Amino acid sequence: MSKSGSNDLSRVRIDKWLWAARFYKTRAIAKQAIEGGKVQLEGSRSKPSKEIEVGAEIRLRQGTDEKTVIVKVLSDQRRGAPEASLLYEETKESIDHREKLAIQRKSQPSHWQVSGKPNKKDRRLIHRFKQGQ
Repeated sequence: MSKSGSNDLSRVRIDKWLWAARFYKTRAIAKQAIEGGKVQLEGSRSKPSKEIEVGAEIRLRQGTDEKTVIVKVLSDQRRGAPEASLLYEETKESIDHREKLAIQRKSQPSHWQVSGKPNKKDRRLIHRFKQGQ
């Protein structure tokens, strides 16, 4: 009985590969992301059971970030983060775009900083605002 490692695989399910590459914590979460349209294989939506090959381009959204990665190695086993990062290569355009958006997010002031209940002064301002309308 041979153990399925990263060397003897020719095709792997996309949900299993995303889980093994540590993009998602569980295969169920990876499946939900694929079904929800957050993951695109070669520019179009796919099913979680779709098999991928080396060289496939995957675009995925995680929170506010969108990444485009190229599959370098196939694996159906989840390993440590240093080994998982060897399974793919993020494109240069994707890295530049994410960094640009991160800088924009950091430069924007956060408008809704709530420290808890309004104090007396805040309540007076709220009442004045409501009465003025």
